[in-house]
Amino acid sequence: MGNKNLEVEVKFFVPDLAAFREQLLAAGAVLIKPRIYERNVRFDTADERLLRELSLLRLRQDTAVTLTYKGTPQNLPHSEAKVREELEVQVSDFDTLSQIFQRLGFAPLQVYEKYRETFTWQDVEIVLDELPYGNFIELEGEEGGIKTAVAHLNLNWQERILGNYLGLMAQLKAHHKLPFNDLTFANFANLGVSIADILL
Repeated sequence: MGNKNLEVEVKFFVPDLAAFREQLLAAGAVLIKPRIYERNVRFDTADERLLRELSLLRLRQDTAVTLTYKGTPQNLPHSEAKVREELEVQVSDFDTLSQIFQRLGFAPLQVYEKYRETFTWQDVEIVLDELPYGNFIELEGEEGGIKTAVAHLNLNWQERILGNYLGLMAQLKAHHKLPFNDLTFANFANLGVSIADILL
């Protein structure tokens, strides 16, 4: 497994995304992908084998259809970020691939939506994510570059989040006894529930 297939990332909860965006642009970040709506579907076996392994099989629809596999996060001794194998490829047809997965024993078990805007700063990709339960930024690149960006952007490294959005959803669901699994804008409309309820 080559380094090019390793994803190194951290997330931060950033309630005021507009203010952070201004700060990012002032720091010289370059917009590489405008804000776009994403619909993601997580596939797994009936007994959720992939979830138990902390791995992920996902189909994403935005301007294209992307198939992603993320492996179990690695506990690297000198890393303070989340490191895991990530394999990704664009495909032509969301529905057909979904049917293929289902023939192979993988069912669409969870939907999650977000709006994402993508920037680069030096060698770090920085995305601004608007989710139904709150706003985040995610930094991906070499760990040294990520730490430099975090310091430059006045983020607190101690507040980084290494979990994923679905893991946070599971915690929020348990906290509020939510009756749904899907992280969709419709489910959270008028609920008055925020990820801040469990993060702060």
